[in-house]
Amino acid sequence: MFRPKIPTMPQPTGLVEPTAVAVEPTAVVQHTPQTPVPMSAPARPTVQLTPGAVIALVGGGTAVVLVVGAVLVSMLLAVAITGASIAICALVIRSLINADAKRR
Repeated sequence: MFRPKIPTMPQPTGLVEPTAVAVEPTAVVQHTPQTPVPMSAPARPTVQLTPGAVIALVGGGTAVVLVVGAVLVSMLLAVAITGASIAICALVIRSLINADAKRR
């Protein structure tokens, strides 16, 4: 029960002939090792910031900060307005229910 079963290899159903492989002789050529050339680091272009580029980067960063800030403030306002309107609706519904209960 606890012994593993070893699968048996299936037997071929017919005559199996090995395929013929053509082997061609090749000539051996002596190779002389060359001295390795020392690799230098690839020359990278340096980034030069001109005064105009610095002003453009500062202006772009300021614009991004202003846009992200405006979006976040508008989302906060939307949540605050929604909460206030839900609170007002809850007060109106409660007063209507209380007024109806007092009348009976």
